[in-house]
Amino acid sequence: MLDLIREIGQTLRNNRLRTALTGLAVAWGIFMLIVLLGAARGVVNAFNYGAEDSSNRISVWGSYTSMPYKGYKEGRRIQPRTSDIDAIMHDNPNVSSVVAFARADTAKIVTSRDFITGLSAVFPQVESSDRLTMLYGRFINTPDISGLRRSVVLHRTNAALLFGDEEKAVGGTVSSLGLAWTVVGVYDHDWRTDSYAPYTTYKAITGYSNDTYQLDVTVENMSTEEDGIEAERIMRASLAREHQFSPDDQSALWTWNRFTDYLTNRAGLGYLNLAVWIIGIFTLLSGIVGVSNIMFVSVRERTHEIGIRRAIGAKPRSILAQVLAESVAITALFGYIGVFLGMVVLQVINIFFGQSDALRNPTVDISIAVEVTVALVIAGTLAGLFPALKAIKVKPVEALRDE
Repeated sequence: MLDLIREIGQTLRNNRLRTALTGLAVAWGIFMLIVLLGAARGVVNAFNYGAEDSSNRISVWGSYTSMPYKGYKEGRRIQPRTSDIDAIMHDNPNVSSVVAFARADTAKIVTSRDFITGLSAVFPQVESSDRLTMLYGRFINTPDISGLRRSVVLHRTNAALLFGDEEKAVGGTVSSLGLAWTVVGVYDHDWRTDSYAPYTTYKAITGYSNDTYQLDVTVENMSTEEDGIEAERIMRASLAREHQFSPDDQSALWTWNRFTDYLTNRAGLGYLNLAVWIIGIFTLLSGIVGVSNIMFVSVRERTHEIGIRRAIGAKPRSILAQVLAESVAITALFGYIGVFLGMVVLQVINIFFGQSDALRNPTVDISIAVEVTVALVIAGTLAGLFPALKAIKVKPVEALRDE
């Protein structure tokens, strides 16, 4: 083993510049592979984080019909209603919940300091579905809904604008829709800045209107794209019956089937991961070619030595093993330099961008390290295979004559 290590060191010293340049190509290939794999993992993590708790939902908004139906002309406005909830849950036993939303985009929320515009009437489930991070106080809860409480939850920016200090906003009073509301919580979010109030309270204040801005339908037991399409079809049929429009009229309602979108995006991310591996491996191939050239040169320079070893009884497999070991060692040495640099870059990216909506925790774990190690061994073996085969074909008599 020590002799083998010394021979590998001798090979590196004899071809310093060529080894350095070839090693740079290997390190760059592995570096790009690690960075691309980490970035792809970050994209997948961000996707899974965004899809969690919401991938089995179908959201519904109002729209206009595009075809006549039972005496009604096209162009009729279809608006979801709170009463649609019972129909949707009755027609599909897999529906676990239907939540209504309402909006008052022109409603002012006023304090003595300033004012903001817009109020969203929601149920408690929105805290998890919209991924709100509560900083102070709490979100809308069940007693708010059942007790028709005038509670409001503000984004931290709006809380600071209205009260001067976001922390002091909790317990404070704002005026909206001609009534006083108590601020019960302050939240943070990357891009949402809505002001939330209990759905039932808003409906009571505005005259118990049956119309609602949005319905969110949660469907269980979906595993395939066909399940998602069928759940949406049943929901559309229920609403078509309640609102008297054709079930085939896709324009009557605007829907977002998060489950089918989730499956489509997940398949796309699988292709992304495959593309990253292909790009990284092809980048690595340039380094493999360089390592192979070095080994060809090494074999040529050591033809006389190989002949002597063969003449005194060295078996072809020992010559083969030596050349392959040198190739794997060179590839592994520079490859792990690339792995180290790649992981350092990913850590830097994670510090600055690792919690964004597009990239989340873009790092590599032990499974990726094992995969890259396997790739390095295979690459080194392939790089040394042809030079090694050439070495074992050297005839001792001809090799001894070589100078």
